[in-house]
Amino acid sequence: MKKVGGNGAGEREKESRFNRRAVKVEEAQRRTLAAADGLVLGSEFVPLRAAGGRRLAQTIVATCDWPPFARSGLDGYAVRAADIAAATPEHSAMLRVVDAVAAGGLALAAVQKGTAVRIMTGAAVPEGADAVVMLEQTAEALLDGGAPAVLIKHAGAAGQHIAPQGEEFRLGGALAVPGTLVRPGHVALLGTFGYAEVAVQKRPRVAVFATGSELLPVGAALAPGRIRDSNSCMVAAMIEQSGAEPIVWGSLPDEPQAIEAALASAWNTADLIVTTGGVSVGDYDVMADLFRAIKNGSSFQTMERNSNTTDVLTEGGYSTASYNRAATEVLFDRVAMRPGSPTSAAVIGGKLLFALSGNPGACFVGFELFVRPALLRIQGVMEALPRKVTAKLLTAVDKPSPHDRFVRTRLVSDSDGSLLADPLAFSKSSMMASIAEAEGLAVIPSGPKGAETGAVIEVILIP
Repeated sequence: MKKVGGNGAGEREKESRFNRRAVKVEEAQRRTLAAADGLVLGSEFVPLRAAGGRRLAQTIVATCDWPPFARSGLDGYAVRAADIAAATPEHSAMLRVVDAVAAGGLALAAVQKGTAVRIMTGAAVPEGADAVVMLEQTAEALLDGGAPAVLIKHAGAAGQHIAPQGEEFRLGGALAVPGTLVRPGHVALLGTFGYAEVAVQKRPRVAVFATGSELLPVGAALAPGRIRDSNSCMVAAMIEQSGAEPIVWGSLPDEPQAIEAALASAWNTADLIVTTGGVSVGDYDVMADLFRAIKNGSSFQTMERNSNTTDVLTEGGYSTASYNRAATEVLFDRVAMRPGSPTSAAVIGGKLLFALSGNPGACFVGFELFVRPALLRIQGVMEALPRKVTAKLLTAVDKPSPHDRFVRTRLVSDSDGSLLADPLAFSKSSMMASIAEAEGLAVIPSGPKGAETGAVIEVILIP
């Protein structure tokens, strides 16, 4: 960070560090999605077998009626319902069998009065037939002269056990819209309607790095005063879960030059950047320095190359490569929430940068509220915000807060089927013990008392 001379300058620096206006979570999400709307990456075609887990980039429509013909729902006999209207086990209806048809074949003979066709599951119903009788309700027989026949032991109605043409889908009907997550069931539909290749949204490439001179690689032995960088891998897993591709840089020291190099490289290779740590108001919170410099406009006043781009030269010594000034702004640098109030976001050179808290719990919450929705929106998902349900608090959350609190919780049902939110222990911002068990984030409204047992609250569902 830039040195300042004199007590007056030092006081101004201290004051500016704390001068971060908190925005509501909903407003921060609105700004995030608005920025993400301009970052759609386009589409690519992939083989159907590789489409699972991707987001559609096209509307999928039925290329024919489905079923494409009236087909039998089971093994039995195709008949005219009028011929078996009075059939009972004691007075069976005898019909002459004129043909047999399997799935994939067509009957050569039509069903006429007094006749039947042996039919297998999935086969096309012969002309003239309007019902299928299951095999268990029949018995083989012979007519005088030895011709094959069948005894029908139960009456049947027109349409029974027949799937009519177009029962599930009609030609041209929409099957799925852009932004839909392709699940195995979608793959089956796509294959049914002949989609050998599918247009899907390109995966956003997300650079991930953690700031903190105290951080060690995951495989390193612990040392006094040092901890392992677990945030980078956690965030990378959440990025993959969101359908994007993480590029993990690992940890960086609290040095402007290291951050400079990482940002410069990331902007050349990634579509979006997520950092953890360095966003608070400490003397070594380098990401906070960067955001403050952008807000103050000092990042874009020198080293101009042309009318559209400028090298970044911040108070902290950053000098990353040529960004578009018109596409650079701080979206927010403080959010009215606990944990993770220092969470920050900016658009720099037309690319999104999220700076999450270094505390694991706050990092986790910040990702769910802001980063995941942005990644989904970039992949064409219009309903990108996390899903919410209503639940009753199983145990009280007594801690007061000036901002809405997001408490990791599990979800259970009581005897009458009502949904209950059971707040987890070890849910402080710096704690990670409850992250793996969390099924949702209980939203505890701001206030002096928290929320009592039995209070009805919203719970944000965790994928």
